[in-house]
Amino acid sequence: MLLDGVMLLWFLQVGVAVVFVAVDIRTTPEATVMKWGFVIITAFSGLFGALLYVLSCREPLPGTHEQYVAVEWRQVVGSTMHCVAGDGVGILAAAVVTSAIGIPMWADVLCEYAFGFLFGWTVFQALFMKSRFGTYRESLKRTFVSELLSMNAVMGGMTAVMVPWMTHDMAAMHPTSARFWFVMSISLCAGFLVALPMNWWLVDHGLKHGMMTVRHDDAPVPQAAAVALAGAALTGHEHHHMQPTASRTQLLLMTVVSFTIFGAGFLVAGLFGNLAMHR
Repeated sequence: MLLDGVMLLWFLQVGVAVVFVAVDIRTTPEATVMKWGFVIITAFSGLFGALLYVLSCREPLPGTHEQYVAVEWRQVVGSTMHCVAGDGVGILAAAVVTSAIGIPMWADVLCEYAFGFLFGWTVFQALFMKSRFGTYRESLKRTFVSELLSMNAVMGGMTAVMVPWMTHDMAAMHPTSARFWFVMSISLCAGFLVALPMNWWLVDHGLKHGMMTVRHDDAPVPQAAAVALAGAALTGHEHHHMQPTASRTQLLLMTVVSFTIFGAGFLVAGLFGNLAMHR
């Protein structure tokens, strides 16, 4: 079938892209969690993820990473990638478990939402960003809202693609089928695109970090890096050091917007799929 051929090509390009990113990113002066995030997102999206890595994070010349990633859209890509990678691991783990239980699709979506949010929040956000806030407890507190808003957008995009596709293709319901992983990958890509504007707002208002630069303490800082750090400080482009600037009213409004996006995904799933169908 045509779909089988498309899936074969998809998984082949994913394999090539993952190998490239996993090998190349070792020499990029980026935080470990972001490196893992790019590998994970590339496993979901293949060449799309590899392209994001090259355009938004890969150091073009030695000592220029600080200046390269200071651009706001690259910070936003890093923020979105970090979110989707962490949430995606939890979502996929939940999907594997729920497939063995046989619950309705609406309950499956909520389970995936819960697992994805908890893993993304407690591990990819709070645990890996603990050094920024001092303690794990404080990190949990400071990353809750930003993770919630981003997760709502991710799950809204995912649900709108995943449920209609799976309920019209029963082979895609089960983790033992290649179609399951293909559909989940495409759905996560949709979630990434939907979450991008929300993460732009979060980064712009100092609620999420984007790319970072991590250099070994025992290694001399290249002259170009020193110039880049000074330039970023003078121009105010160090987004990952910014303080939150959003008011409570703005946060409340964006929270409503994020749940509306999630609800819209549910609506699309109900209109074009079958939320009552059991997995």
